[in-house]
Amino acid sequence: MDSEAVWRADAVALADRVSALLAVVRSAEAEIGSLLVEIESRGVMELFGYRSVVRLFEHLADVPKSAAETVVKRARALTAGRNLDGTPIPAVAPATGTAASDGRLSNPMIDNIVGALTQVPPEHRNDVERDLLTFAEDAGHKQVAALGARIVAHLDPDGAEPDTTEPATPSRELSLRRKRTGVWELNGRFDDETGMRASALLDTLAQRRTTDEGPDLRSPQERYGDAFSDAIDLALNTPDLPMQAGERAHVMIAVSLEDLKSGIGRAILGDTGTISAAEARIHACDCKLIPAVLGEKSEPLDLGRQSRLVTPGIRRALYLRDRGCAFPGCHRPPRHCQGHHIRHWADGGPTELGKLVLMCAHHHRLLHRSGWQVRIAADGLPEFLPPVFLDRRRKPRRNNLHQPLPFAA
Repeated sequence: MDSEAVWRADAVALADRVSALLAVVRSAEAEIGSLLVEIESRGVMELFGYRSVVRLFEHLADVPKSAAETVVKRARALTAGRNLDGTPIPAVAPATGTAASDGRLSNPMIDNIVGALTQVPPEHRNDVERDLLTFAEDAGHKQVAALGARIVAHLDPDGAEPDTTEPATPSRELSLRRKRTGVWELNGRFDDETGMRASALLDTLAQRRTTDEGPDLRSPQERYGDAFSDAIDLALNTPDLPMQAGERAHVMIAVSLEDLKSGIGRAILGDTGTISAAEARIHACDCKLIPAVLGEKSEPLDLGRQSRLVTPGIRRALYLRDRGCAFPGCHRPPRHCQGHHIRHWADGGPTELGKLVLMCAHHHRLLHRSGWQVRIAADGLPEFLPPVFLDRRRKPRRNNLHQPLPFAA
């Protein structure tokens, strides 16, 4: 596309062009790999005078040795070769090599398929490769990696030993204060053991969330800030949290009914804070924040009525059905998730199992602010419709990463 065409193109045309170019690049990479295998079969020393095809490609492509080794290793797995004496060297994943030559597979997808095939017995490889390639047509490389891991575990089950380390008694100090601007400052000092546990927790919650909607562009500081917020949500949701004034710890939001329905305006957060009405709509889906809905004369019309809140029974049913965040490609477990009303409660959406879906905070917000849509399919499970710029057909997608119940049909 020339600069004029790029300027005039809409989102769908731009995404289509990127996809077309990616197919060309991937097809070219696959052909380069097959050529490297052919060079190695003929003898790279005899043809070019190099000791190995890795060294040759390192100089031809002007890439580090480690990158050249990765390319050559991938090529050997996808393309059958020959030893110098003429004996054949079979490919680990020949069908994957064919799909790669058509430009249909990314390098992470190829590596995940090959990685799984190298761990299964040779007599099962053809069947496993076929299943993984079929799954790859509608899934991302992370989902294919998860399926491959399940297959490997089924063929060669293994279990990890539980961690029985007893924590030491630490010394800690912490201060938290609110500035006039509404920004909160956190300062603290911790012993090494507490710091390591906090680092492990935040590292887990701050992982990049690259899924079907695109890469995670947050800075490390932003990711750790969001992780700290998620950690607070987890703590507030634990049944072991001490009571405060006879109630579970909570924050109250005051918002007019009109603003709650429209998502326009401001809401009062706690005693002195403020958030947008759009944020209040998001939090009204679950009971981490209890909204106080006010009428025109500031009279309380609703204070966390049971018809809006996700009850413990419904939450348990959501846990059993969705097994974690239902958004395609998300690994988040149930304890990191919220109950989302498919039709917002402020718009008349009921709090029923068939009208709710379990979602992590990140994808919950994404759903409220993007072209993604969610619905309950005929089999009673949630499925998501991507925006047009991701898929013109808007083919429904599901999250296949979470393990189903072991006794499910």
